[in-house]
Amino acid sequence: MKQLAMYINGVFDTAFNGAYQDVLNPATEAAIASEPQGGQAEVDRAVAAARAAQPAWERLPAVERGAYLRKIAAGIRARADELTDTIVAEGGKTKDLARIEVMFTADYLDYQAEWARRYEGEVLQSDRPRENIFLFKRPLGVIAGILPWNFPFFLIARKAGPALVTGNTIVIKPSSVTPINCHIFSEIVHDSGLPAGVFNVVNGGDDTGSLLAGHKQVDMVSLTGSVRAGAEVMAVAAPNITKVSLELGGKAPALVLKDADIDLAVQSILASRVGNTGQICNCAERVYVHRSIEREFTDKMVAAMKGVRYGNPAEAAEGALEMGPLIEARAAEAVAAKVARAVEQGATVLCGGKRAEGKGYFFEPTVLTNVHNGMDIMKEETFGPVLPIAVFDTLDEAVALANDCEYGLTSSVYTTDLNEAFYVVRRLQFGETYVNRENFEAMQGFHAGWKKSGIGGADGKHGLEEYLQTQMVYLETNI
Repeated sequence: MKQLAMYINGVFDTAFNGAYQDVLNPATEAAIASEPQGGQAEVDRAVAAARAAQPAWERLPAVERGAYLRKIAAGIRARADELTDTIVAEGGKTKDLARIEVMFTADYLDYQAEWARRYEGEVLQSDRPRENIFLFKRPLGVIAGILPWNFPFFLIARKAGPALVTGNTIVIKPSSVTPINCHIFSEIVHDSGLPAGVFNVVNGGDDTGSLLAGHKQVDMVSLTGSVRAGAEVMAVAAPNITKVSLELGGKAPALVLKDADIDLAVQSILASRVGNTGQICNCAERVYVHRSIEREFTDKMVAAMKGVRYGNPAEAAEGALEMGPLIEARAAEAVAAKVARAVEQGATVLCGGKRAEGKGYFFEPTVLTNVHNGMDIMKEETFGPVLPIAVFDTLDEAVALANDCEYGLTSSVYTTDLNEAFYVVRRLQFGETYVNRENFEAMQGFHAGWKKSGIGGADGKHGLEEYLQTQMVYLETNI
């Protein structure tokens, strides 16, 4: 069984003598690695290393910082097969989705490297005849990146890419459920020759994350996780007035209007619901379909969900499965409890509705009807392959139902009427809206939620700005 090591100041800490925790394969429930559980000493060392390395890293021309990102991207591509198998084993992803994550991560680092010559300050007009006013963009300093388990490899790059290219240094805390891929990322970083201390990894659980988020020498905490985790990060960061950037939960509505292409809607919503076994915060969690097409849509969706192929992704060829297991036992138990509660509140199970038999944390693809917004299943994030379908009669009713939610990450609309599409889009209270396509963002966009779905955002120009602060310079001359 592989024993992981923390990566601090350019060195793998193989001498760590603290506690370790087993990493389980969710398809087999077998232990496949052991992860060190870092504490205050490891967090302090990692943050101190990042702090010491930051001034020299900032002084390096941005194009040279970007060149390191390209080296790391090349290293990822060279180990793509190993990384794909690792993500499959520890996260339960299908091979197709795992490979997409690996290659998208490499592409994302190359994309971030391109910003080296593109992010800019400003020269402003002065009211004084001999004065020049400059607005400089400066790095924040030391970034703490706290990662989830559902896209553990890509989220390293989503946080480290923009942080490093803008002159920050970073300490990553991977999920204790899926830390093996981050260990490999650290090996690739080490082989790239990145200066010691610029990129660091501290392993551990929630306590380790809290120590990192609350550290006085951290300048920003970037977390992807649950609303509960986001609230805890805000609480421990508050005494230091540390900036936070939070991508939290979602309860994405999908609105299927009366003139929608039903087959397209079914195909796209299915992809959004069973991708990563429904464990994606921005994918469709609830559907509202116009009453006139409800029967046809529901029949086709049930047939599609019944046709979903799932199993142990490590034993299947690429393209053979649409779905793997849930991430852990408590996730499977939580999804089962949510379905049981929905039935108790009046929902009807049209397919699925229970854990699959045998080893692994598998849950049957599930469709629920006779649901309404007063039910828990329509309000609380499910994070599993469960799709509740509700009915509406008017556009305004559909919008009101969609917005009746404490989350505001993503949403989607299916229609062939451009006027109705824009009518709905302009009224939805979500950071992203997808029209006639599955919920999956572009790296050049801006992934940001409203309401309890987060603060700040990631990707593109606006995501890069999260890692920068301004310095105003008023320069008076004698000429």
